[in-house]
Amino acid sequence: MHGSIQKEEKNDFRKTKVKRGSGSLKPKGVNAVEKIGIGIIGAGAIAAVHVDAYKQFADRCEIKAICDVFRDKAEKLKESKNLAQATVVEDWQEVAAREDIDAVSVCLPPHEHAEVSISLLDAGKHVLVEKPMALSLFECKKMIEASERNGKVLSVVSQNRYKTPVMKVKRLIEEQVAGRVLFCMVNSFWWRGESYYDLWWRGRWSTEGGGCLISHAVHHIDLVQWILGMPQKVTGIISNLAHDNSECEDLAIGILHYPNMIVEVNASLVSHGEEQEIVFQAEKARLSIPWKPVAFKQLENGFPTENTDFLQLLQEKYNALPQLEFEGHPAQIRNFLDAIEGKDKLLVDGYEGYKAIEIIMAIYKSACTGTTVSLPIPPDDDFYHKETMVKLMPHFHEKTREKTSFETNVITLGRDLGR
Repeated sequence: MHGSIQKEEKNDFRKTKVKRGSGSLKPKGVNAVEKIGIGIIGAGAIAAVHVDAYKQFADRCEIKAICDVFRDKAEKLKESKNLAQATVVEDWQEVAAREDIDAVSVCLPPHEHAEVSISLLDAGKHVLVEKPMALSLFECKKMIEASERNGKVLSVVSQNRYKTPVMKVKRLIEEQVAGRVLFCMVNSFWWRGESYYDLWWRGRWSTEGGGCLISHAVHHIDLVQWILGMPQKVTGIISNLAHDNSECEDLAIGILHYPNMIVEVNASLVSHGEEQEIVFQAEKARLSIPWKPVAFKQLENGFPTENTDFLQLLQEKYNALPQLEFEGHPAQIRNFLDAIEGKDKLLVDGYEGYKAIEIIMAIYKSACTGTTVSLPIPPDDDFYHKETMVKLMPHFHEKTREKTSFETNVITLGRDLGR
C-alpha cells in the first residue's frame, strides 16, 4: 500500500532532530480565500471532539467527509453534529482521493495511525493525527519523512499543551522565577473498568501499543518533556493489577534521569478520582499544574516556614501572564489551520510527537530488560520497531472478550489537568 512501513538502515534519526522546535514545515497551503476542506477518518468518541472544534472555525473550514468502516457510526456522528454537507464513506482511501479535502483528522485505533497518515500525506493532505502518534519510533520517523517530502503539515494531538495553566507554568519555569527545578513528579492517574478493554483493539501490544503509558500518560509525558526537555536515561517498571482482558500494563512507573534533576512518572488506570497533576519542586517554591504554589524559607535551624512574600510574588507573576483565547482541541485545531495557511508555526509537529514515544519506549525497554536505558534509542534497537518490541513485551493476561463497539460512546473525565 502507498507509504508502507519497511525496516530501515541503521542510521541515527536523532541526528536530524535539530529541526525540532523550528515550527511549521512551510507548507504549500491552500487558497486562503476558500474554506479548508476537512475529512474525519474514524467516527469514535474522539472524532466528535474534533468535529466540535472544527465547527468553531466554520468561517475557515468545512467538514466534507466522515469515514468509518462501521457506516452506522459515521452516519450517527453526521446526524448528531448537523453535518448536512458531509458525505459518509467506509473506505479512508476515498477521503485520500478527494480533491475537495485539504486536511484530515485521523481518529483511528493507534495501529492504523502510521499507514493511514503516510498515505494521506503522500496524497497531498495535511494531517492531524490523534495520540499516540504511532506504535514505534520507526513508524513516527516515516510519518515525519512523508510530511517533509510532500511539504504538508503533520501535527500530533497534544491538546493539554494548549491550556492556560500549562502555558503559564512553562513560562515561569523557563524564566526560572522559582530557581532551578530539582525534582518533578508526574501523576497520570486514570480509572478504567474491566469492560474498557472489551473493545477489540484495546489491550493488545500489536494494536494499542501498550496500556496506560502509551494511551493515557502520553499526554503528561509530552508535557513534561516539552517543559523540561528530553532525559538522558530512563528506568521503568510496569504491571497489570486489575484488568484481566488486557495483555498490557495498567500501572507503570518511570524515572527520567537528567544531569541535575529527576522526574518520576506515575501512570495508572486504577486510580479513583483521576487526580492528575505535574508538580515541579524548584529551589524556591513548588510550582504545579493545576496551579497550587507553595513556598518555604528556612528557620535558623533549617526547618521550614511559609515564605509568604515569595508566594505573593509568584501569584502576581502567574496572574500577569495572559489567558489563552482557545484551549484544548479547539486551540490545537486553530494552530493546525494557521500552519496550513502559513500564518503560524506548529506547536506540535512530528518531531515533538516522536519525543513522547521515545520516552515511553525507553520505559517499556527498561521494564522488560531490568536495566536503565540511555537515550536516544538507535534504529537497530529492538524497541525502535513495532514487530520486535511486541515480541518482547510480557502478556499479563490474554484477551478473551471482544466487542466491535460500545452502545455508550461517551468520554468521561475525572479531573481536567488544565484547571
